[in-house]
Amino acid sequence: MNVRDWGLPFRVGATSYVVEDDLLPNARYLAPVVQDMQLVLFDLPGGPSNLPDAATAAALADVGRMQDLTYTVHLLDDLRCDPRLGDQDPSLHAARRVVDLTRSLAPWAWVGHLDGRAVHTAGFPAVEMAGWLAQATRAVELVEASIGAPGLLAVENLEGYPGDFVTPVVEKTGTARCVDVGHLWLDGRDPLPYLEEALPRCRVVHLHGVAARDHASLAHTPSEHLDRVVHRLIDARYAGVLTLEVFGGDDFWSSLAALEASVHRYRG
Repeated sequence: MNVRDWGLPFRVGATSYVVEDDLLPNARYLAPVVQDMQLVLFDLPGGPSNLPDAATAAALADVGRMQDLTYTVHLLDDLRCDPRLGDQDPSLHAARRVVDLTRSLAPWAWVGHLDGRAVHTAGFPAVEMAGWLAQATRAVELVEASIGAPGLLAVENLEGYPGDFVTPVVEKTGTARCVDVGHLWLDGRDPLPYLEEALPRCRVVHLHGVAARDHASLAHTPSEHLDRVVHRLIDARYAGVLTLEVFGGDDFWSSLAALEASVHRYRG
């Protein structure tokens, strides 16, 4: 199976956790099948880290050039700009580090969450939302400055928040969007209105099923729910990346089969 044969307007991607190995073996495994790999990174204080060194980044770039594989990179921490710390906020330091380590991959996008825990806990009061919006906007501006090119930071929606929670920040900064359809399904929301609103700035879409756990195989998703999203992306000639954000071989292959079946239903 090779998604390049499907003739889709968008690139189909997977995560760097399909095989139980490091980033480079996953890229080599996935390159003949999909068109993008999302680097899911971790760097635990005093513990393990999978941040790529220069040699790994160079090897990943070689795989990308030779096999038409692009990369999306998920930032480590939810972004915030504590007014007391400014650009020295730890989340921004971590973001700059990831950007610097992966810049040579020319990523399709760096994907990041906004840290909304303080206003979420308080119930999103207007007075606190104003302060949150100011610091979140500044955080996005600082990360985009580190990237050095507009529109390559894609802000992702999280579960448990209003579906349009990140919209004011996106509108203020002009940054890109990452629409996580699985998170909207998890919250019991119809993803289509949010997807429609985001499409003009949408660089990445995350797709995963919901079962006993989040990020389950798309095999658990009713075909009519999956079709509404996939068929709309085809109709819209969406030209970004659609990432199957699942982990492990079984969930990846069954999700890919579900996506292929949806494409076949679209074409009758």
